[in-house]
Amino acid sequence: MKNKDNDKKSFVSYLPRFISYYKPYKGLFAADMFFAIVIGATGLAFPWIMRTLINEVFTLSDKGRIVEILIPAGIFMLVLYVIEALAMKFVTSWGHILGARIERDMRHDLFTHMEKLSFSFFDDTSTGQMVSRIITDLQDITELAHHGPENLLISLIKIVGAFVILMNTHVGLTMVLLLFTVFMGLFTFFYRKKMFRSFMDNRVKIANVNAIVNDSLSGIRTVQSYSQEEVELEKFHVGNQEFYQSKKNMYTVMGTYHSTNGFLQGLLYVVTIVAGGFFVVRGSIKPGDLYLFVLYINMFLQPVRTLIQFNEQLQQGMTGFFRMCQILDTDPEIRDLPAAIDAGLLRGDIKFENVTFKYKDADEPVLENFSLDIKAKHAVALVGPSGVGKSTICSLIPRFYDVDKGAITIDGIDIRNMTLRSLRDNIAMVQQDVYLFNSSVRDNIAYGQYDATDEQIIAAAKQANIHDFIMTLSKGYDTMVGERGVRFSGGEKQRISIARAFLRNPPILILDEATSSLDNVSERAVQESLDRLSQDRTTIVIAHRLSTVRNADEILVLAETGITERGTHEELMARKGEYAGYYQIQFDGLSTKESA
Repeated sequence: MKNKDNDKKSFVSYLPRFISYYKPYKGLFAADMFFAIVIGATGLAFPWIMRTLINEVFTLSDKGRIVEILIPAGIFMLVLYVIEALAMKFVTSWGHILGARIERDMRHDLFTHMEKLSFSFFDDTSTGQMVSRIITDLQDITELAHHGPENLLISLIKIVGAFVILMNTHVGLTMVLLLFTVFMGLFTFFYRKKMFRSFMDNRVKIANVNAIVNDSLSGIRTVQSYSQEEVELEKFHVGNQEFYQSKKNMYTVMGTYHSTNGFLQGLLYVVTIVAGGFFVVRGSIKPGDLYLFVLYINMFLQPVRTLIQFNEQLQQGMTGFFRMCQILDTDPEIRDLPAAIDAGLLRGDIKFENVTFKYKDADEPVLENFSLDIKAKHAVALVGPSGVGKSTICSLIPRFYDVDKGAITIDGIDIRNMTLRSLRDNIAMVQQDVYLFNSSVRDNIAYGQYDATDEQIIAAAKQANIHDFIMTLSKGYDTMVGERGVRFSGGEKQRISIARAFLRNPPILILDEATSSLDNVSERAVQESLDRLSQDRTTIVIAHRLSTVRNADEILVLAETGITERGTHEELMARKGEYAGYYQIQFDGLSTKESA
């Protein structure tokens, strides 16, 4: 269940969580910070050396003495530059690697959590939006994780060091500088919320564009077959325009932020020169010191500018992190109870005991006080019109959803008291819409048991009547199936799915409209495989084609009121009730088609 308080959490409350990702890399982080200190210290040293040379060395009357001092001073400065360059190399390379590792870990945590989320979450969330969160939203994390602590440390060292030097030069002018710096800091602090909102809106809009693109390209065959390219283009145009407008607003906010800070920095120079002029007139500061002071202001403002840029980077990175945390803080509705047991290998006795279930946004329950008893190794078929709960029953057995009331037991054990892994290890599903991954035929079959040997995969394919077809392919079992298996027919994809189930070899089998979208020739080939697969297993079959359920041990006719008829095919036909009516309609329709 989604944590609704997540949006109300303060920005700062996420920082400890962000910092926790540095823990595995404490050594690398410490080294990065050490070299950041080196960079900051050397940056302070150069102006101080130059000031000393100008004030103490170049004013000497003995030119020989000046040369004697300049040579070691030059060598010393060269050494400092070498040290700074080496430190910069480490920070630039390994600092970025540190950030990339943290980004990798965050993306891993996010994907791992997504894999655990319940079906109800994905019912309400598009794939494109999820892809955007796991890819786009985390792209700025590397820069933030690397430059964040490092820039903060270097800037603080330079600001404090420069402030001390400026105080030693002239206290009054330094107070003017401090006043402007505080004002810029307050502006940045209060403006950050506006920046965060603009970045967040931009993330949402690009996620919507990703969702539109994913949806349109996934259904490109439907789009083109119905000549609806213009409709999809209009959807994309609207989403793309909203993203552009969001980005435009974001750049406007950023422009105001940077221009205001730039103006304040320029104003600081003007005020410093004017105020310094008054101090020169009053004799409290020498013209040369005023010139040096102006130079030191730049040294002071450079890290201030870095911090101003860092604030923008912080808002961008933390926006992505915030959206990541929104997902991580979404609890799976279906999860193991603390005392859940490993169910082991089950026999397959399934009972629904007064089960009531309603989908989250539905007004009425799909099932109400529903009871059902399926004996182990029996085949039960569920028939009836759409919307009476056939697929819901099949979704409740592997706990894709939890019942609202009542209980479902397998072998007398409430499925909520089993671990999800052990429960689902006992179940295989063959559905109407077969999903094949964009990998080889071998990998797709092995999805039923990923550590299966080649011999086991081939045996499963033979049982599913798909081996001979696979051997006609150019690369056999190593042939790539294409995205969603586009290179194969419906019957071929279905038999690959059946091979998966053979490989899994579970005691419970769920067949959800497994042949409904196939032609008669493909249906016969697939049905032979399914009949073989169903032997000695508890099998629940959903089918609109009643010819495929004639051999079931029991057929249940479902309506909105529950089970209206039950029995074998012969018993129900003899009863001449609803089932016989459904069967006669299909038989007459089939006879008409064949005669035509």
